[in-house]
Amino acid sequence: MAVTFHYAAKSDIGLTRANNQDSAYAGPHLLVVADGMGGHAGGDIASSVAIAHLAPLDDEAVGADEAAEDLELCLESAHDELLDLVADDPDLAGLGTTITALLRSGDRLVLGHIGDSRAYLLREGELEQVTVDHTFVQFLVDSGRLEADQAERHPQRSLLLRVLGDVELIGGLDISARKAVAGDRWLLCSDGLSSVVSLGTMTKTLMTESDPATCADRLVELALRGGGPDNVTCVVADVVDLTASEPVETAVQVVGAAAIDRNRPTRGGGGAAGRAASLGQKTETDDADLPDTRKPSRLGRRLTVLAVLLALLAAVAVGLFAAYRWTQTQFYIAPESGQVVIYQGIPQSIGPIHLSHVVKRTNVQLDELNQMWRVRFSQTFPVDDLDLGLSTVIQAKSESVRSQPTNPPIPAAPASPRASPSPSPSPSLSPSPTADRTAGG
Repeated sequence: MAVTFHYAAKSDIGLTRANNQDSAYAGPHLLVVADGMGGHAGGDIASSVAIAHLAPLDDEAVGADEAAEDLELCLESAHDELLDLVADDPDLAGLGTTITALLRSGDRLVLGHIGDSRAYLLREGELEQVTVDHTFVQFLVDSGRLEADQAERHPQRSLLLRVLGDVELIGGLDISARKAVAGDRWLLCSDGLSSVVSLGTMTKTLMTESDPATCADRLVELALRGGGPDNVTCVVADVVDLTASEPVETAVQVVGAAAIDRNRPTRGGGGAAGRAASLGQKTETDDADLPDTRKPSRLGRRLTVLAVLLALLAAVAVGLFAAYRWTQTQFYIAPESGQVVIYQGIPQSIGPIHLSHVVKRTNVQLDELNQMWRVRFSQTFPVDDLDLGLSTVIQAKSESVRSQPTNPPIPAAPASPRASPSPSPSPSLSPSPTADRTAGG
């Protein structure tokens, strides 16, 4: 039986975080959730690097026998790049990311996992947590020192024992394989969802919302209504029988830190926390309801309306101009007629108005680069400025010349240094935590 994924990926910055350090990827063969940590810069870099290394696996050519090995090699390659980034910029020390990835090859699924992002499987009305958290409190539960219900409220529940990043891969990755069963529904999520929304509520939502996109939106909304204390990211995917279902969407979805719109503000929530967050974003006072003791004349009312309309038009014009000015502070790398080109602006249009233009042609052809650089540039690669764009293209050309044709690493776009160093391991009766999620994404 031929099967495929019907999927949706959603992410929200949450109600308390300054930026989104989660990333997620959803495609016809690959589902990934990555929860970054390491300060304002380190977390989003780490999760984006992981997504970049895993994205080339979203291909029909990945064989069932090699899928587990390919998944592990890509994650090890991402880990090596994160170590290189820290070696080049010590201010990034402590960066890291969780990974929960589901790779489909035919009717076979390979699950790769490290950290405390989770994979759940809904089958015949029962929701099962498939992954095991690599956390200090989970170790205490497994060793019989803590009850499961106590772990949910433990003050150290965010301490990770295993993570992909600026630490040695002690214990390695959890890799497992299983058969893809039509009718199954998978949920991959960061702890911004699983630590806020109860298992029962997740089960009910997954069972009642038939469309994956609607279901993912609803889960994110529930986490925001619960206070949204962290970035919230999830992927919902149904395993469907190709011969018995309508054609499904196969466009790749990338959300969170790895996406072009990574700085999108939270959409808030219907609860008290969401309303409080929206109040904090309000910048103008509405005086329309203030009582007026004078009765204006008809001419006065018309002049007032005209003045208000003119003021509104002026405000709109100023807002549009400011928005356009902001777009021109952005840069990205993308191909044009097979050539690698650096654009200024954002890759969008408003009617006939294009919000980007070519600022530099590099004379580097896309097909001169190795596979991973081609994938990265073909999906638009944001950079901070023109100089960084040029140096990134030069680096890509240089590495493509030197690299072998299999699994070369994909450098992530550098960002401003921010990090929260990981605690060093220390001898004790219990494993020492390698990362603390409390300051991460």
